[in-house]
Amino acid sequence: MNKSEITLITADDHPMLLKGLSDELQLNGYTVLGQAGNGAQALELILFHKPILAFLDIDMPILNGFEVIRTARSKGSQTKFIILSFHKEPYYIAQAKALQIDGYLLKEDSFLEVNNCIKKIMDGTTYFSRSIDGKQIVQATDELGRLDRLSLSEIKILKLIAKEISNQDIADQLSLSVRTIEKHRSNIIEKLELQKGNNALTKWALINRSVILTK
Repeated sequence: MNKSEITLITADDHPMLLKGLSDELQLNGYTVLGQAGNGAQALELILFHKPILAFLDIDMPILNGFEVIRTARSKGSQTKFIILSFHKEPYYIAQAKALQIDGYLLKEDSFLEVNNCIKKIMDGTTYFSRSIDGKQIVQATDELGRLDRLSLSEIKILKLIAKEISNQDIADQLSLSVRTIEKHRSNIIEKLELQKGNNALTKWALINRSVILTK
């Protein structure tokens, strides 16, 4: 496929970064169909234009990059997604891996890295920036692996915890006793290898909310 046949949209809430990326893509022969300054605009462009690729920042107004991906896919989008962000912490990488994104680049990367990413994705390979330490990817993978230890019932409860729903309301929703919910919480803490303490599970669930809600 020629570069001109690779259609893209770009989304970032920093106008200069957005323009710079879009201009560079066009100068290198790619076809940029649209630019978005927030997540809602990005979602609209993706669903309307059906681009082959979409570059998304994570921290955008209205919908963040991960929410755009999740929503677009729920509506049947076949677009391939590349995150372009300042974030390289395992927490963000874990969210990206949970969503099975196609590429993850850092804003510090050169355009050569962007080109490499596009080429690898078009060849059917997932691509993570070479600036991301392999240990961070392993740590993110381990974080996801912990969730696989939970039963379906425990995942259901953890999702409700991540939505900041109280034990009593969880018990009411699932037609269980509060004591049963507390027992489940204790089991989840043990399986996730969390330190026991006041609200330890709730804090962990809120930090990893995006990952949990993709399960």
